[in-house]
Amino acid sequence: MSVVPKSPRYLEGHLLVAMPSMADPRFQRSVIHLCAHSADGAMGIIVNRRKDDISFPDLLRQLDIIGADDIRLPPRVEGKHVHVGGPVETGRGFVLHSGDWYLENSTLPIDERISLTATLDVLRAIASDQGPESSLLALGYAGWGPEQLEREIQENGWLHCPADPTIIFDEDVESKYARAMATIGIDPAMLASDAGHA
Repeated sequence: MSVVPKSPRYLEGHLLVAMPSMADPRFQRSVIHLCAHSADGAMGIIVNRRKDDISFPDLLRQLDIIGADDIRLPPRVEGKHVHVGGPVETGRGFVLHSGDWYLENSTLPIDERISLTATLDVLRAIASDQGPESSLLALGYAGWGPEQLEREIQENGWLHCPADPTIIFDEDVESKYARAMATIGIDPAMLASDAGHA
């Protein structure tokens, strides 16, 4: 069986940035790291929306990764946040992380800098300060069926640019949208909400 090379139109490993005209409230002003994109559809993780009703340590306790009495976590772990990854499978956790950590049969390398792991093993490693240098834990993901994302891009729903790990992993979620737009060379205030095709 021959392997068909990926078309350059596929955006795996890129950031999707919602246009100001995005009508779907689940995706307004969102920045999404596209983890997979092929003829079968696309899957990504929103990287600029925090889940404020649960802390990272609380999630580790709920999953029995740390005990209820464990209040001593490594400092860089204690301050981590849980993110809203998207509207699909919101009870399932996904960890976007730097490429310096890999678990056989569990980690999906997206490119040489960023990987995705969706097992408890990565959370155990993070809790013990043995995990990746950079990570973002999200509950849920964003998904598109075949050619759905392509249609949304053609209809001016999304812009895209190569992924920037400093945007993905930065804890300052409020600035990520403007920074992603700046990467593309756009000031969001200059975009009309009813922009047409150029």
